Amino acid sequence: MNKKQCFLLAVILLITRISAFAQNGVTGLNTATTTLKTYVAPVTNIALVIGGIVGLIGAVRVYSKWNAGDNDINKELMGWGGSCVFLVVSSLVIKAFFSL
Repeated sequence: MNKKQCFLLAVILLITRISAFAQNGVTGLNTATTTLKTYVAPVTNIALVIGGIVGLIGAVRVYSKWNAGDNDINKELMGWGGSCVFLVVSSLVIKAFFSL
C-alpha cells in the first residue's frame, strides 16, 4: 500500500466513525427529549400548586391588613397578584414550549 491508499483508508474509516457517533448522538437527544417531556406535567402541576398556596397566603395577608385599617394595601395587593399571575403563566409557557 502506498501513502495515498493509506490516507484514503484512514479518511474512510474516520468518516464512518463520525457517522456512528452522530447516530448515537441523535439517539441520545431523542431519549433526553422523551425523558424531559415526562417531567413537564409534574413540574407544571407543582408550579400551579405553589401558585395556589402563595395566592391563599397573600389573600389572607391582604384581608388582615384591610381589616386592620391599613390604607397602603395596594403595594401588597400588586405583589400578591403579580406572583400568582407569574406562576400560572410560567406553567402555561412551559407546557407550550414542550408542545404538550
